[in-house]
Amino acid sequence: MSSTRIDVTGGGNYSVHVGSGLLGTLPELLGSRVSKVLVIHPRALRTTGELVREDLGAAGFEALSAEIPDAEEAKHIQVASFCWQVLGQADFTRSDAIVAVGGGAVTDLAGFVAATWLRGIRFVTIPTTVLGMVDAAIGGKTGINTAEGKNLVGAFHAPAGVLADTDTLATLPENELFTGLAEAVKCGFIADPAILEIIESTPREQLADHTSPQLREIIERSIQVKADVVSDDFKESGRREFLNYGHTLGHAIERTERYQWRHGAAVAVGMMFAAELSAMTRNLDAAIVDRHRSVLEHLGLPTGYRGDKWPQLLETMRRDKKARGSLMRFIVLDDLASPGVLEAADTSLLYTAYQAIGTESPVTRLS
Repeated sequence: MSSTRIDVTGGGNYSVHVGSGLLGTLPELLGSRVSKVLVIHPRALRTTGELVREDLGAAGFEALSAEIPDAEEAKHIQVASFCWQVLGQADFTRSDAIVAVGGGAVTDLAGFVAATWLRGIRFVTIPTTVLGMVDAAIGGKTGINTAEGKNLVGAFHAPAGVLADTDTLATLPENELFTGLAEAVKCGFIADPAILEIIESTPREQLADHTSPQLREIIERSIQVKADVVSDDFKESGRREFLNYGHTLGHAIERTERYQWRHGAAVAVGMMFAAELSAMTRNLDAAIVDRHRSVLEHLGLPTGYRGDKWPQLLETMRRDKKARGSLMRFIVLDDLASPGVLEAADTSLLYTAYQAIGTESPVTRLS
């Protein structure tokens, strides 16, 4: 069993372990003081969640499970309330723990529950998607959605550890794997261009193979990018904001589509918008803008969105959590691996950039 350990120091010292056959190391991450563990998993991962619970029981823990809805349907206050109820009825104390098994939505929800129960208990994440491994499971940003927008309610609460077991990707649908790689593309453009080079030089069928060394290197490099940024800026007061590249428009698209688009597909369009905006405001080289399109298309990800939805998208972006008063904030690129922040009050400038990616007909979503 070979694994890679990537350390994160932001919000507390913990490690991300990447490799195959890692689930057996979970008791070690939980520690000797923990007696009760709640395994939170989505319906789609009922079998995996139950296996984790059974393994914990065999290791001497009092293990319970809480099954929650799939994907973004999990990130609601009613679901959090259900989990709090389970914790309360089982008398969970501050020395007990939560284990999150699933993708980014499960990690966000379970982390929020852990952050708010008794003002914070231990939790470990087992991401089972590429998106979860390279993004949501790392960094301690937890949250739920409201009717007004995505992730507007949340807390910073770092995990005790992350087990990114690539064996869990074996049954991941190909579309979900590729949409998850959008976050890796983001890391390539803002910090590590080697990620882009690996994607560009690797056939899609190899990228879709969970055992391929190329996919593992992409995952490890992306985790390292996020670990470096989070270690430097845990509470998003500076450099961490760069990780939102493509997310302002991306979140608006997700809400417009009532979360029927995969997060990575929406962020892919958001990155194209950010690249066009960068060309207009930061003189980003046209070749880098074109590279966005070619890399995303290589992964089968969308690079445009409906032109007639601009007014709705603009209204949603005004309420984005990154906004400051009347100023909307966008992460842009001065150059490859050189991100910056653009504060925009001129909506005509934004509209011009959006016209470069606007389409006349609906874009087929990746589901």
